[in-house]
Amino acid sequence: MRDIKRLLGNNIRKYRKAKNLTQEALAELVGIGTANISYIENGKFSPSAETLEKMSEILGVYPYELYMFEHLKSPDELRKELIDAMNKDENLLKLMYKFYQALK
Repeated sequence: MRDIKRLLGNNIRKYRKAKNLTQEALAELVGIGTANISYIENGKFSPSAETLEKMSEILGVYPYELYMFEHLKSPDELRKELIDAMNKDENLLKLMYKFYQALK
């Protein structure tokens, strides 16, 4: 269980820093003590559901995103993997093109 707390804390820290928030600022916005933010980010405490919901709103992510511990590969690795897969499967290529058209 400690690893999940640590990984969750790392993600919270990552999103907090991406928003240019200090631990103090996040604590104030969430309505908890600064020490609690530190404990959460270091994996010593787990946030309550209410605190997690407030944090996710402030950090601009869905709560489940804070629990996404697998990180994406580099853009070059992703590009190569997708190109290789589309070269092998014409239907996948067509599907990806339709997806691309829908997004642009």
